[in-house]
Amino acid sequence: MLIRSFYETRKRYKGYYIDVGAHHPYRFSNTMYFYKQGWKGINIEPSPDAMKWFNWFRRRDVNLNIGISESPQELLYYCFNEPALNGFSKEISEQRDGLNAKYHLQKTIVVPTLPLSDVLDKHLPAGQEIDFLSIDAEGFDYIVLLSNNWEKYRPIFVLVEEELSIKDLGQSKVYRFLHEKGYELAGKSKRTLVFKRADTL
Repeated sequence: MLIRSFYETRKRYKGYYIDVGAHHPYRFSNTMYFYKQGWKGINIEPSPDAMKWFNWFRRRDVNLNIGISESPQELLYYCFNEPALNGFSKEISEQRDGLNAKYHLQKTIVVPTLPLSDVLDKHLPAGQEIDFLSIDAEGFDYIVLLSNNWEKYRPIFVLVEEELSIKDLGQSKVYRFLHEKGYELAGKSKRTLVFKRADTL
């Protein structure tokens, strides 16, 4: 991972992460490696069944069973038999339901949501720099970005789920938004874009 290599030379450094759509404390996690290195942060996950695992395996972290949206509100949350597919997007959830015989929609629940800026105002320690923000919100990633106060909270790295190829990145709202906020593309995997704040070395 690009972020891991960036911090490898800082062996005793204990950083801070924000994980939106954290899913599970170690399964498909972008933050578990850093937690094991002594880091801590805020995990935000709407799935109600996930919190017992976060509270057990991530005791240094702040674990919040909420969603992120542009304003404080309750939203319908679509739950699958594979929790990694859960999300707020009706369109994406309906597309996924029945697309693969293995995965299907089980239920919908109502989940409270807050803007990311509100969460950070309340839970981020005063003066704490955010080393990286990881977003995997199953179609709500752009909304999560919009909900942050980018003048106040500027992570060094931002990871966002995006499956477009490099040649098509100009079509990405996420790419254009973060570029306008002073971030440069630092790397890309099959499903994730990694951005680095342009004013950092």
